[in-house]
Amino acid sequence: MPVKVSIVEDLDEVREGLAELICSDKELLLDELYDNAETAAEKIPLRQPDIVIMDINLPGISGIDCIKKIRVICPGTQFMMFTVYENDEKVLQALQAGATGYLLKRTEPQRILESIKELNQGGSPMSSNIARKLLNIFLNEKKIIRKEVLSERENHVLQLLADGLLYKEIAERLNIVHGTVRQHIHNIYEKLHVQNRTEAVNKYFER
Repeated sequence: MPVKVSIVEDLDEVREGLAELICSDKELLLDELYDNAETAAEKIPLRQPDIVIMDINLPGISGIDCIKKIRVICPGTQFMMFTVYENDEKVLQALQAGATGYLLKRTEPQRILESIKELNQGGSPMSSNIARKLLNIFLNEKKIIRKEVLSERENHVLQLLADGLLYKEIAERLNIVHGTVRQHIHNIYEKLHVQNRTEAVNKYFER
């Protein structure tokens, strides 16, 4: 059976262009077109399309809020954001709302068709720079998590280790005894799941 696709887009030329593109592919079936989120939120649950292509910036409620309303009623429907927005905040908000695909409006037509099919088959198609943004967000969160895993004193000790100081020098710098430095370092190794100074520094600072 063809994949049933609905479109929520307020710009006539974009909405009609997408509709024409979908109609050109025999594996896809154009369902309904909506120019606002309110109408979409009311009618999509009645029609249960496989895929909804959703703009973010719509008159009235946003595409992101529209997804939040629909996904609870339509667990089998998947949402593809189709937007000009590529900032971190919008990307994360859309994915948290329930979107499983994210394409920018400058995406090539053939890639749009491929992405719709990929989404229907369980994939999460995204424009390449959106995928890179998500990767960077993930890596930055990992760094934040690592810093939060260690106490303030352990963070300081590890920074001094990275600077090449010996245990004795760290003890003098922090005005603590040698044994306390050893205990801090033991705790650091355990928390970071490493065996030595080099591994700890490399893992912590992504070297």
